[in-house]
Amino acid sequence: MKYRCNYLSPLAIFSFSLLLWGCGNSEEGGNTGNFGTIPAVEAVQAQFGALPLEERLSGITRASNQVEIYPRITAPVEEVMVRNGDYVESGAPLIRLEDREYSERLQQAEANLRVNEARARQSETRLNEVRNFLDRQETLYSRDLLSDADIEQARAQVMSAEADYELALAQVDQAHSQMSEQRDLLDRTVIRAPISGTVGQRNAEAGMQVNANSRLFVIGDLTHSTIRVNLTENMLGYIETGQTVRIFSENLGDTLLYSEVSRISPFLTSGSFSTEAEIDIANEEGLLLPGMFVTVDVLYGETSQATLVPLSAIFRHPRTGVQGIYVANGYGVETEPITEVDAGNPPPLSEPTSLEFREIEVVARGREAAGVAGINSGDWVVTVGQSLLIGSADDQDPQARIRAASWDRIMEMQRMQPEDLLERIMGEDVSSGI
Repeated sequence: MKYRCNYLSPLAIFSFSLLLWGCGNSEEGGNTGNFGTIPAVEAVQAQFGALPLEERLSGITRASNQVEIYPRITAPVEEVMVRNGDYVESGAPLIRLEDREYSERLQQAEANLRVNEARARQSETRLNEVRNFLDRQETLYSRDLLSDADIEQARAQVMSAEADYELALAQVDQAHSQMSEQRDLLDRTVIRAPISGTVGQRNAEAGMQVNANSRLFVIGDLTHSTIRVNLTENMLGYIETGQTVRIFSENLGDTLLYSEVSRISPFLTSGSFSTEAEIDIANEEGLLLPGMFVTVDVLYGETSQATLVPLSAIFRHPRTGVQGIYVANGYGVETEPITEVDAGNPPPLSEPTSLEFREIEVVARGREAAGVAGINSGDWVVTVGQSLLIGSADDQDPQARIRAASWDRIMEMQRMQPEDLLERIMGEDVSSGI
C-alpha cells in the first residue's frame, strides 16, 4: 500500500505546560537544573509496532439530504405553518402565500378556455356544413350538372373551414396550457416540504414579501449526516473510498466518531486543483449539527514495524543541534506505566536516575507519534522537561527524578489545543499543591 508520512514538530506549548505538572512539588525535589538541584521529568516506555498513517482534514457537517427552501413566485406571506425544530413529512405545507392574484388569473384562464372551446365547436359545425355541401356538389359535378368553377369554390370552402377548425383546436390547447400554468402558480402559493426532515433557519414571517431569492427554511434528515472535506490533487494518490475516518471536534468533547470515505468527486476545481470527498455517518444521537466544523483524520495505512515514541519525546539539543531522545538508563525495571492520573495525588518521583541523550533517526512520523531508529522498545524516554536538563557541562548525560506517565495521557495532551492544555495543567497544579 502506498503511504505518506506527515512531518510535524511537537508543540512548544505542550512541553512548557506539562513540565509544570511533571516537575513535582517542593517535597519531591527542585525543578530546575540551572541552580544545581535534580530536575524532575516525565517519561513513558517506547513501544514496538506500526505507525498509523493518517491525513488530517477539516470538514463541514450537513444533514442528510439537506435542502434550502425558496418560493417559486413573488407574493406576501399569509401564514407560516412550522417553526424551527419541527419535524415534517414530505409534502407537508410549510407556508401559505397570498393567493388572490393567482386565483383571479386562474379564473381568467378558465374563462378563456371556455371561450376557445366554444369557438372550436362553432368551427367544427361550420366544417361539417361545408363538407356536406361539398358532397352534394360532388354529386352534381359527377353528373355534369355543375361547372368546374363551382366545384373548386366548394372545395376551397372546405379547406378554409378545416383551417379555421385546426386554428380553433390550437387555441383550445393554448388555453389549456395557460390554465395549467395558472393552476400551477396558484399551487405554488402553498410551499410544501420536498423531503421528510427537520426544519431550521426559519426566515419567514406573515406579511413579508418574498420572491425567488428569499430563502425561507433549511430542511434535512438529522438522523444521518454528511461531512464534506476538500482533497488536494496529491491526496487522491493515497486517499480512496472505503478508508476509515476518525471524526472529532472541540464541541464533541472526548467523543470520537468513526465512519469511512463514502464518495470522492473525480473533478478537480479549476485554479485550486482540489476536489471534494463526502463521508456519510449515522447521527441518531444528534451529536453532529448541520454547519458544525469538525476535524477528520483519514486513516489510509500503516508504516512498517518500528520503535514508537511520542512526538514530545523528540528533542533537538540547543547546543549541538542534534536531534535525539533522553533515555532513562536502568529505570523502569519494577515500574509499571501509569494508566490513570489523579491530579490530587500524582504518581511519585523516582530517586535520581542517570539519563542518556541518544541521537535518533526518524523513520516515520505520524500525527502524535514517530517511528525512530536508535531507541529500543521498552526504553523509558523523557517526554516532558527536557529543557530542564540543559544548563550544566554534563547535560548530554544528566540526572533527573522521573515520574512515570502513560501513553494515553501523553497522546491526550498532544491532541489538546494549547489554551485548553495550559488551563488543564494549571488546574492539576493547583489540585496537587504544586
